[in-house]
Amino acid sequence: MEVQINRHFPHSDPWTRGYSLSRLCGVPVRSRLPAATHVPSRQADNTDSDAKQQSSTMPLQIRRNRCTSFMRENLLTIFTVIGVIAGSMLGCGLRFSGHEWSRRDVMYFQYPGELFLRMLKSLIVPLLVSSIVSAIGSLDLSLSGKVGLRAIIYYMTTTICAVMLGIALVTTIKPGKETTYAQPNATKVISKDTLTSDTLLDLIRNVFPENLAQATIASYRTKLVYDKNDTKCRQGELETYQIQGEYQSGSNVLGLVCFSIVLGITLGKMGDKARPLQDFFHSLSEAMMIITGWVIWLSPLGVFFLVTAKIMEIDDFGDLVGRLGKYFFTVLLGLFLHGFGTLSILFILATKKLPCKYIAKMGQVMATAFGTASSSATMPITIGCCDDMGLDPRITRFVIPIGATINMDGTALYEAVAAIFIAQLRKVEMSFGKIIAVSVTATAASIGAAGIPQAGLVTMVMVLDTVNLPAEDVSLILAVDWLLDRFRTTINVVCDALGAIIVTSLSQGDIDKSRALNERDGAPSHELTELEKGDH
Repeated sequence: MEVQINRHFPHSDPWTRGYSLSRLCGVPVRSRLPAATHVPSRQADNTDSDAKQQSSTMPLQIRRNRCTSFMRENLLTIFTVIGVIAGSMLGCGLRFSGHEWSRRDVMYFQYPGELFLRMLKSLIVPLLVSSIVSAIGSLDLSLSGKVGLRAIIYYMTTTICAVMLGIALVTTIKPGKETTYAQPNATKVISKDTLTSDTLLDLIRNVFPENLAQATIASYRTKLVYDKNDTKCRQGELETYQIQGEYQSGSNVLGLVCFSIVLGITLGKMGDKARPLQDFFHSLSEAMMIITGWVIWLSPLGVFFLVTAKIMEIDDFGDLVGRLGKYFFTVLLGLFLHGFGTLSILFILATKKLPCKYIAKMGQVMATAFGTASSSATMPITIGCCDDMGLDPRITRFVIPIGATINMDGTALYEAVAAIFIAQLRKVEMSFGKIIAVSVTATAASIGAAGIPQAGLVTMVMVLDTVNLPAEDVSLILAVDWLLDRFRTTINVVCDALGAIIVTSLSQGDIDKSRALNERDGAPSHELTELEKGDH
């Protein structure tokens, strides 16, 4: 894959690659030496002894330079991981210090992390729109269609596999059979103000936003309004509520993605007439990535304070593990098997390569996803990570934003496990038909879940409604959702990054054909090389 990928970037000739390697290791690996000449015997002996002495010290020097180079290249990742560990330790220390921390104290600890999260989220909309438009506008229409189709097939395949794996684990382990059922706390009850059909219809409505400016800050939602004075209302009868539409805070990412795809296709069809607008989106995308590079250097501190504050909020961790430990273990096991089992198998089948070295380069992405619990906020870092791995920027800027919007494998697995776990708690028999209903609804709900923290709880109500379980039972798993949300977000972003690699590998032949046709027809190469300039 490396040889194929490097052709999209400058400095890909053999001589320059050698120069890059010498810079990486700190050792000149190429030099223009004169041809071998005759050396006198005594001088040859001295030369041999010097060569032996240099050969004995050279491996140590190379190893030292490689270690220094590794530390330099992965410095941010190391600091971010340290931030997660240090935040966990400080949070546990403060939590069990015996002091009672108020909500205001927790807010003060969380404040620096909140600022970091706000900075990341401010980059989402301009980066998402500019990346998709510039990527699709730079690709041939037939090629962009193939890339999009491969990405959708990959995301749907992984989501279905995640749901099936979650159902298999929860029906085998049965975490709810031996768990004591406790009546949900009335203060944490989530009212049933929407129906499953309304959620699905809203998903389609948000694909076609009526106001693009409003779509950047709000999304549409159908709400059921009950008359509190009506006795029939308390019985949940259908004729006792009114249907109202409202806009809730949070970007309509799905609508922005769909509009950006249409705009990119349109610019691609317009040809040279659209060149100024294409250049604008190219420049905006590059500018957003530069700003992202500045912001992510704050990730160690931001993640540190976010994790610390979240651990301080835990009520009783011992009781939590005792009641929901088996459920917690089931979800974690499913996420681990999916992330390092299912995704690895798909990666090997598609690329004929092992994913280990690629996953090892995603440390910064995984640490940020764990700290922020938001795949959308992690999207700029995911794109930067894929650029650093040498992927075609046109592919990553097309595939990653779509994945951050619709690909929620961890959420789909979690919702399937949680729904059946709650049914086991209530001693409700899950027939084969109900399990199929859970799998289909969990898949649809994961697509509708925005890449924001704990969005899965909202769509969880939709899954419970499918099998006639009360929406209030969501409060039974709230205690551990904050931590599981971080793990499933990590799996989501890993799946997005691996998907970009897989789609790039499968599309390599089409990219080469497209470039050859452009060169043969004498088409300007600007649209093929604009995003390839510079080291990403």
